Amino acid sequence: MRNPVIFIGMHRSGTSMLGQLLENLGMFFGTQKDENNEALFFQDLNEWLLSQCGGRWDYPAPFNEYFWRNDDIVKWSDIYLRNLLASPRSIQFLGLRRFLSGRIDGLDGPWGWKDPRNTFTLPLWLKIFPNAKVVSIERNGVDVAQSLFAREVRLLKEAPDFYRRYRAIFFIHPRRAGFAHSPRCLSLDDAFSLWQEYTTQADAVTAGLPQERVLTLRYEDVLAEPVKWLTKTAAFCDMDASNARIEEAVKSIRADRAQAYESNPELKKFAAAHAEILAARGYGISGLASPAVSSK
Repeated sequence: MRNPVIFIGMHRSGTSMLGQLLENLGMFFGTQKDENNEALFFQDLNEWLLSQCGGRWDYPAPFNEYFWRNDDIVKWSDIYLRNLLASPRSIQFLGLRRFLSGRIDGLDGPWGWKDPRNTFTLPLWLKIFPNAKVVSIERNGVDVAQSLFAREVRLLKEAPDFYRRYRAIFFIHPRRAGFAHSPRCLSLDDAFSLWQEYTTQADAVTAGLPQERVLTLRYEDVLAEPVKWLTKTAAFCDMDASNARIEEAVKSIRADRAQAYESNPELKKFAAAHAEILAARGYGISGLASPAVSSK
């Protein structure tokens, strides 16, 4: 059995980029994934966990506040997850060939899953996979907030357009979601505060883990030295990847995405207004990250 690698970190912080790079090197991240390269199987389970306490990805606080208060909730959630991992539903993650060969906990190659929600649900997953490794990636909060804000503005525009086009047949299949994907992220300040919640939580859930089981990365450092950090991450994930394969994998990386906010005067003002918070995470007012911590 190969223990999984569980990827945590705030949305829009580079988890998709890192996951795709490792997948190109041969790591298994699931068969059915969404546009962000997140395994739908584990994403659905994480959403279910958060929803038990009235939480969701952009409102995770209730999960921390209420989930761990009741031992029965934790106990039966643990049992439920283990049963689903061993059930035919795991075909969604494994695919038919791997499912017929064995269960999820029988995978013998490098595997894992990335989902920002893992940042909050990790303690429960570590009960199920007690020897799992954890990769945590962080990005400057101003760039994260701007990315979330821009996405929400686009989605809010697209949803009504789609509805107007097909509203005559919506009674057949009613909308499962509203017209706003995340109203919280339609404000830069609120999106930035969400980044604070995730980064603080990432520190908390990895603090007690053995140093050799946690790798902490900075998005900006990965962009600046992709070969160095992908090599280190692949080794951490117990992957045997040649230098040639790693160099080929990182060709798609765009270094200009680091500190992208610096080209926008309004975002630079926003960064200056939150300089103290950024500095506490090792980011100066200019947005330059301090040297990355390779592992905790």
